[in-house]
Amino acid sequence: MRLFRRSVEQMEVIYDNNKYKSMLIRAYSSIWMIGGFALSIYMGHLYITAMVVVIQIFMAKELFNLLRRAHEDRHLPGFRLLNWHFFFTAMLFVYGRLLSQQLVNTVTSDKFLYKLVSSIIKYQMVICYSLYIAGFMWFILTLKKKMYKYQFGQYAWTHMILIVVFTQSSFTVANIFEGIFWFLLPATLIVINDIAAYFFGFFFGRTPLIKLSPKKTWEGFIGASVTTIISALLLANIMGRFEWLTCPRKDLSTGWLHCDPDPLFRPESYTLPGWIFRWFHWKEVSILPVEWHALCLGLFASIIAPFGGFFASGFKRAFKIKDFGDSIPGHGGITDRMDCQMVMAVFAYIYHQSFVVPQSFSVEMILDQILMNLTLEEQKALCTKLGQMLREGLHGQS
Repeated sequence: MRLFRRSVEQMEVIYDNNKYKSMLIRAYSSIWMIGGFALSIYMGHLYITAMVVVIQIFMAKELFNLLRRAHEDRHLPGFRLLNWHFFFTAMLFVYGRLLSQQLVNTVTSDKFLYKLVSSIIKYQMVICYSLYIAGFMWFILTLKKKMYKYQFGQYAWTHMILIVVFTQSSFTVANIFEGIFWFLLPATLIVINDIAAYFFGFFFGRTPLIKLSPKKTWEGFIGASVTTIISALLLANIMGRFEWLTCPRKDLSTGWLHCDPDPLFRPESYTLPGWIFRWFHWKEVSILPVEWHALCLGLFASIIAPFGGFFASGFKRAFKIKDFGDSIPGHGGITDRMDCQMVMAVFAYIYHQSFVVPQSFSVEMILDQILMNLTLEEQKALCTKLGQMLREGLHGQS
């Protein structure tokens, strides 16, 4: 009996040691990730976009390898290359559509580059479609007997990966160029929610939350939710006061931005009730209007976004794997860290477009459309026509 008790005690000590060792490894990796993330934010829009592209490539690599069978691949030379052909074709299409206006604005001072870029943008869809059809024909020509099922399964799996990866990234990059704030705040809230859930669950977790993820607890979920919502208000107030975080980027240059603050980022003072002054000696409080939007983002990040993690847990259970990869010590693969970010990025973009961006067409938006869709000669003709209309209007008023 004593021997049994000793063995149990020894097992508990080993479990605790492993538990704390795992926590330290995870914390060390988290510090490196947060440091790299912070450096990208400091460098600006292009570097953040580059970071997103690198993350995409790692995610695609992990997901491509998930259903890969080495035995079959040995009989299909070049089959993996075909997957990456589809991947980079999709990348050219998505980023070409997203950044076309920024690219045009960057090269407007050079007439030759302007014409070249305008032509590429005009025929970008044709180029991408041609590349896709080339890949499609490549796939058909490489079909082999007794391997049809594997090849078609990989073909379908590749397209699902492209949908998952590029849906998330397209919304993420769109958020970045609307203003780093709209990328940084949602992404940071997910990181805070993940860290808080881990620590609250580690120290206080007792009640299982969901069968798909046995390590998740109600204590961790509730603690992380409260922490995330409070963090959303505080971070919005801090981030919203920096121009280089709130200004939208209209080109692909790397300089720091300066702009007139949007009304959402202009502090508004609110007088507090008398009883608060008696207790805390505060007469008024300064709040940025964007904090109310941040509250909605915080609620989504703490209540809905974790279901992206639950989905990933169920997916891994279906394929009987612990992690999507081993790129990050203590965390698993890049995909393991991006499950909730994917859900959050899409919501942040839709929320921003629906409730933040003004619905009316501004002069700037109209000019952007003119620069994007008209040739230089057509723009000159438009200017001439507008000048004529303005002169006629002024003549009529006089």
